Amino acid sequence: MTERRVAVVTDSTADLSPELVAARDITVVPLTVNLEGRSYLDGVDISAADFYARLAASSGMATTSQPAPGQFAEVYEKLLAVHEEVVSLHISSKLSGTFAAATKGMELVGGDRVTVVDTGQVSMPLALLVLAAFGMAAEGDGAERILQRLRPIREAMRVYFMVGTLEYLRRGGRIGRASALLGSVLQLRPVLTIADGQVTPLERVRTQEKALSRVIELAKQADGRVCALIGHAAAEEPAQRIADALDPVAESLILSPLGPVVGAHAGPGTVGVGCYPAELFPLGLRHLTSAAAT
Repeated sequence: MTERRVAVVTDSTADLSPELVAARDITVVPLTVNLEGRSYLDGVDISAADFYARLAASSGMATTSQPAPGQFAEVYEKLLAVHEEVVSLHISSKLSGTFAAATKGMELVGGDRVTVVDTGQVSMPLALLVLAAFGMAAEGDGAERILQRLRPIREAMRVYFMVGTLEYLRRGGRIGRASALLGSVLQLRPVLTIADGQVTPLERVRTQEKALSRVIELAKQADGRVCALIGHAAAEEPAQRIADALDPVAESLILSPLGPVVGAHAGPGTVGVGCYPAELFPLGLRHLTSAAAT
């Protein structure tokens, strides 16, 4: 057994950079993205930069699929050989079948030492939960205690984002409550969030510039310092503007590209931020080297 009792697992929709994953020994189970008749393991066979370049040149749309239960079972079995427990944190079950596949994988290995969590989130806020869970595991917490400590973070987590167009969310079936915005004569630009596990419109403004300003304003409304993770799909300049605005109030600040699976559904031009009060669990991270979609 390792000194750390609990292994932390997530899926590739957390969009954690390879550097953060390697440094913290987090296990990431990749989803699959399909484009122009070829299938790629998210973040393994294709990078964010390659994906967005191919998507721009493609006449078709990208589709995605969750891992098979057997993939999760194999991961859990391997980790349980050297850890007492596994905590597996995943994308909202309303956005993907990944949580269901992970649950079946848990059942295949018995399940009494594996806890699978539907976080109700995706990408930036999911990544923050995973990083916090790893930090708690590194402090020696067991699975039950980690889940207890994550609860207030999940409740306080906020996410705000904007998309270049709603078309990708519509075509991929992930548009959720934002479907009410389709076909708007006024062509208003939505500021979106994740609520009850699905994409939800928060506000509507006239321009992309105003949407970006509003994302920044909302993220800065927290009392005290925050742990923040900014993600973007081939939208480095607005992502950097969010990072610059949050820097004075951020205990932790991470900037990273959105991976191919999330990007396939959100579309190029998407940019947003997930954040929570740092007092709940400071991460001590300044990781701004992944600004480019590489």
